[in-house]
Amino acid sequence: MSGTVPLIHKERILRYLSEGKRLDGRSLADYRKIEITHGISKNAESAVSVKFGNTEVYAGVKMGVVEPYPDAPNEGTIMVSVELHPMASQDYEMGKPGSDAVELARVVDRGIRESGFVDFEKLCIKEGEKVWQIFVDIFAVNDDGNMLDAAGLAALVALGSAKLPVYNEEEGKVEPELSDKPVPLAKENLSFNMTIHNIGGSLVTDVSSDEELISDYRVSVAVADNEGEPRITAMQKGKEGAISEKDMENILKLVEDKFQEMFPTIKGYVFGK
Repeated sequence: MSGTVPLIHKERILRYLSEGKRLDGRSLADYRKIEITHGISKNAESAVSVKFGNTEVYAGVKMGVVEPYPDAPNEGTIMVSVELHPMASQDYEMGKPGSDAVELARVVDRGIRESGFVDFEKLCIKEGEKVWQIFVDIFAVNDDGNMLDAAGLAALVALGSAKLPVYNEEEGKVEPELSDKPVPLAKENLSFNMTIHNIGGSLVTDVSSDEELISDYRVSVAVADNEGEPRITAMQKGKEGAISEKDMENILKLVEDKFQEMFPTIKGYVFGK
């Protein structure tokens, strides 16, 4: 985001944070209310809406049949794309995806891919010839901060509810109806993203748009479960501020604490309760 925050408002945010509070009444480590809506489109294998407070994103899953990569002849593939539409924020423009959209897609993709959440071998139709490719399309509806975590969760929820289309082997084509087979997922490798911002020396989760604009840096950490303990599967730093060794220790401790609190809820969102 490239907007600005008036100095008097910035100073007010920083003063509140220094006192362990936020303008919307949350503590520094609190997430906003998360809302999930399924079935928002009939033109996808799965389509969901995810809201973090006023931040809202749509995510849809579509499947296609492609040739596998030469170095992975028996594995399917995944592709994540993000559209940051001007309706979501005045900072976004129509046209070719900007750096924010590219980074967001990469963070979401890496969190899914590196965790082993998708069982790519089970997406193979015929080794060396045909595999399923998963397309995860993310669309920003309203950006009120923390698009990284909202988009990451939306992708997971969409994958968790997606069904494979029917593939007609005799004719070598994908039929318009869906099968009863879910997209093959290694549920034990579920990994979700948490983004921590440093704002004036305070570590803050699930930032609002104004908080995001004045943060010094952010660290996005994708974490999976390892017998009740967090297992880091991916990590990405953003913005220009430098991270001290002490800050990194505190960030990892915060991620560990939030993991214990949030993982059961995230798992319920993705796989149903």
